[in-house]
Amino acid sequence: MAKDKKKIRVVSLILGGGKGTRLYPLTKERSKPAVSFGGKYRLVDIPISNCINSGFKKIYLLTQYNSTSLHHHITNSYNFDRFSSGFVEILAAEQTLENDSFHQGTADSVRKSFQHFAVQNPTHYLILSGDQLYHMDLKAFLDHHIKTGAEVSVAATTVTREEASRYGLMKINNAGRIQEFKEKPSIDLDLTDWKIPKSLRETNVEDINQKEYLASMGIYIFNAKTLEELLNGNDSKDFGKEIIPNAVKTHQIFSYIFDGYWEDIGTIKSFYEANIKLTHIDPEFNFYDEEEPIYTHPRNLPPSKINKAIIKSTLTSEGCIITDANLTHSVIGLRSVIENGTVLDHVVMMGADFYETKDEKNENLEQGVPNLGIGRNCNIRKTIIDKNAHIGDNVRINVDGNEYEDGDHGKFYSADGIIVIRKGAYIPSGTVI
Repeated sequence: MAKDKKKIRVVSLILGGGKGTRLYPLTKERSKPAVSFGGKYRLVDIPISNCINSGFKKIYLLTQYNSTSLHHHITNSYNFDRFSSGFVEILAAEQTLENDSFHQGTADSVRKSFQHFAVQNPTHYLILSGDQLYHMDLKAFLDHHIKTGAEVSVAATTVTREEASRYGLMKINNAGRIQEFKEKPSIDLDLTDWKIPKSLRETNVEDINQKEYLASMGIYIFNAKTLEELLNGNDSKDFGKEIIPNAVKTHQIFSYIFDGYWEDIGTIKSFYEANIKLTHIDPEFNFYDEEEPIYTHPRNLPPSKINKAIIKSTLTSEGCIITDANLTHSVIGLRSVIENGTVLDHVVMMGADFYETKDEKNENLEQGVPNLGIGRNCNIRKTIIDKNAHIGDNVRINVDGNEYEDGDHGKFYSADGIIVIRKGAYIPSGTVI
């Protein structure tokens, strides 16, 4: 009788990231993976859903900064039944007798949490980022890893030479094995011999003529023993900067070329644009897939109530109340309230965590502060409105040609021409930004 193949056991590790300074002020009170996205989701829902849809249901989320809202979201969103061995468990940074410092990088976070997930006795570790947007068949990625005999596999996307300097770049041979790895190579560096071998390139003209290089997506598969070996006996802090570049000299490391849509949500601009792209008729990232849905916290909210409105190419989440407003290419979050005569053009409104009661609205009136949501006759363009914002009547934001330096401006934040209204902000009636 033929000997049974070794059973494959995959543990998924989702990295919660650092302080998220480039996404500030959205990350002032929350971690990057907990930032709201697409009206009703959180960024972390993307990698978790990719894992679940691929059949990988043992998931650890490694966090460190501002993790309270992330804990709350995970607890309320991912509860597997008792007949399943699946789970989504948060591992927050901790100080122990052996380690008295917090996580110093992606590899360091895995090393310091290793004792918690090694008990699952996995054959493979799947390592993902908590702030990327993509649909990916991770089972196909694993199959490729096993087929090539790789010890480590790196998911990769094609990029132009200009884009290459923003990522970890890979030089591969005709079999797809990585021969060299450079993290964010200088734009002046000659990378002619780093182009993807013609035998592995797509026939698409755009890819051949423009996207000639291969960049790491920060998504890895490690054989369990290989990961333990690479993390032990050294103080390497980061996979892209240290672990992978050093390991290509000693281990079988292969690329896995992913040809789908992928976006790294690392800045205010990329976050804003990724949201607005969802409003296009045929968006590159599709939430409307019944076979591979994006999961999130199921809420018992009523349908959105539209009391007369003109709505064009806009996403509206549950529980909204919209009255005689004009919305164009906008994303409207949960429990959003938008009053008469207001115009939103290319706006990402994250909504609210609660509804105000009549008593609370009366108290607002007495104190001269706006109600939760957006008041009457406002005109708002190219703006991110964080959760629980109170915006009064006749407010104008980013419509009068005012230019602001990137950074903090008190009532608001500016980045790449995008205005960000802070979480819980009060914007008085008549304000012009």
